[in-house]
Amino acid sequence: MRFFKIIAVIVVLLVGAYAASMYYFVDESKEFTIEKEVDYPIEKVFNQFNNLQNFTRWNNFFSSSKTIEIDYYSPYEGQGSAISYNDPKSEDGGEMFIRYENPNKTLRYQLFEDEDENPTLIDVKFTVVSAEKTKIKWFVHTPKLSLLSRAQNFWTEDKFAENINKSMLNLKNVLGNKVEKDNQLAAIKYDSLMVEKEEEKMILGVNVSASNKKDALYKNIVMNYNKVNNFVSMDLGKKNDEVGYPVLITDADNFKDNEVSYFFGIPLSKKIGIADNNFSFRSVSPTENYVIYYKGSYAGRVKAIQQLMQKAKKDEMRYGDVYQMFIESPAEGQDVNMKISLSVYR
Repeated sequence: MRFFKIIAVIVVLLVGAYAASMYYFVDESKEFTIEKEVDYPIEKVFNQFNNLQNFTRWNNFFSSSKTIEIDYYSPYEGQGSAISYNDPKSEDGGEMFIRYENPNKTLRYQLFEDEDENPTLIDVKFTVVSAEKTKIKWFVHTPKLSLLSRAQNFWTEDKFAENINKSMLNLKNVLGNKVEKDNQLAAIKYDSLMVEKEEEKMILGVNVSASNKKDALYKNIVMNYNKVNNFVSMDLGKKNDEVGYPVLITDADNFKDNEVSYFFGIPLSKKIGIADNNFSFRSVSPTENYVIYYKGSYAGRVKAIQQLMQKAKKDEMRYGDVYQMFIESPAEGQDVNMKISLSVYR
């Protein structure tokens, strides 16, 4: 019994000594500054920070996990935008907000990790160094920690700096368009609904009507992909870096019909003269889209499309065509890897 009392006294003394050392020698919160430069103009850099959908794709805090799930909340960009995240594997989660924005100059983030009531405050200042160079400066203020948790402050700054270093490498790859296709695919967050602004496109392709029974539609899509791809690559002599991903355009809810009419094509940089009347151009105007990435059987895409339509109805938005962009070329007997976009408007 006496032995346990001695052990208890020692434990109490150790805990007391630890608490005292934390109280007198370790700050309850940390403030530090990190500065970097990137060789890209302010307009391109700032958009990677104030659009949280862009931000989470290159920021190592989010992009390093393959299991993290992220939800994005309106207005999706700038002051008032927000995300919530959860990683089932690491059991980490939290919320992030943009509380203030001065375009191309400053941003203020609030990051709530796990169930902490007090956020980490991150102010980011952007300075134009030259037409092709931008300085980025982070001012970080961590939340107050209890005495027993305060030891975390020994490595908080190093951990944040390491994350910034990895993130800057990712950002340079994104801005320089040097990310390999495999890395791009690995960064995609499947089954997460997002909002994107689609730029104007000029698509060369074919108008088609096909049966919607069983796998007849997908076989028809594969056939027309080969037809269009052969024309673009062989007849027109276009290389891979001159064209976009193949895309199918159709009515959002015609997956219920016995016969489906669609336009299948490949985006080109500009409209050119063609002699074959089997092919035509379709111009796609800039749109706001609800987007979801999907991977699986082609028939399974219906659930993803319905999810986009339900989101539009919930937000009281009208919707138009659905765009099915094939990240991996469609092939018979294989699953699809695609980006599904629903154009929406008031």
